[in-house]
Amino acid sequence: MAHEDDPLEHERASWKPSAGLAVAVSDPVRPPDLPSHRSRITDKDPAAMTRAVRTVYTLFYLSVAASVWAVAAYMIFPIESGRIVDVRNNNLFVGLGIALALLALGIGAIHWSKAVMSDKEFIEPRHATRGRDSTREAAVKAFSEANEDSGFGRRAMIRNSLIAAVVASVVPGITLFRGLAPQNSPSNPFAGDPVHLLSHTMWKEGTRLARDPEGTPIRASEVTLGSAFHVIPEDLAELGHEEGYLEEKAKAIVLLMRLLPEQLIETEERKSWSYDGIVAYSKVCTHVGCPVALYEQQTHHLLCPCHQSQFDVTRGAAVIFGPAARPLPQLPIAVDSEGYLIAQSDFNEPVGPSFWERH
Repeated sequence: MAHEDDPLEHERASWKPSAGLAVAVSDPVRPPDLPSHRSRITDKDPAAMTRAVRTVYTLFYLSVAASVWAVAAYMIFPIESGRIVDVRNNNLFVGLGIALALLALGIGAIHWSKAVMSDKEFIEPRHATRGRDSTREAAVKAFSEANEDSGFGRRAMIRNSLIAAVVASVVPGITLFRGLAPQNSPSNPFAGDPVHLLSHTMWKEGTRLARDPEGTPIRASEVTLGSAFHVIPEDLAELGHEEGYLEEKAKAIVLLMRLLPEQLIETEERKSWSYDGIVAYSKVCTHVGCPVALYEQQTHHLLCPCHQSQFDVTRGAAVIFGPAARPLPQLPIAVDSEGYLIAQSDFNEPVGPSFWERH
């Protein structure tokens, strides 16, 4: 039992909650008062509103003009010509047109929302989401109010210019799809056929394997165990850029490696395609055509850096991981009388992605 003169007991008996604490517990937290609404110049001056509206639809029509220019630049500087100057101008002016179109569209939309749309502030209370008729009616009312506040329905110039700018901004992208494959012509009836284009490269019987990009022929003795060479046909160096150099190189690039002969697991058909453990495979990934250029000499795996497809060099570059649908095409090789590595023939199948229709 506590002593009647215990000071702690007297303190407990005399303690009472303070009035300030009681208010803090019982009263809800109130948000600070919002500052008074400041009217914009466009709300005060009709002339300023007219100028803002004119600025918005001018930006939208500028976006339309830039989209049209991007399409025109694609035609004025055709990349099919093969000339470097046309490729550079095509990239420059098409890119500038698309950039200006999207920039003008974005600035116009921001200026519309900040200077023309309704500037009224309101508080929208939360409520449970329901699918009743009253909810649908409220949604319709909200869209109607949004239309009224934005002026989308009654400001015809802004509405029409926005629609035109959005539609036109898509046109350059659609136009660029034309460059995915050349069109057929009387002089080249297979120009638009990707299967035909990818079925034939510059490799042919007797073509020497050369270093990329120097074009120096490679002797079999130079290919050591664990090494990897980036290879092109020796004849490729004779082509100029205006004669399809880049196109032919993109199809003919090869990766050359040397393993111990007993490490290769070859089918009867392909036993003669390698030379003393040296094998050559297309560098063009069979997924979407990225260059397969990363070789891991311990596991003998080739890696495509784009989507991480992996190929096993010891088993005919078979796919062991990733989205690639088929092995890398193998280039049959041999050695000539001077010890240089040569191709026995072209690839026995089309190089490149597997999404083309193949026969």
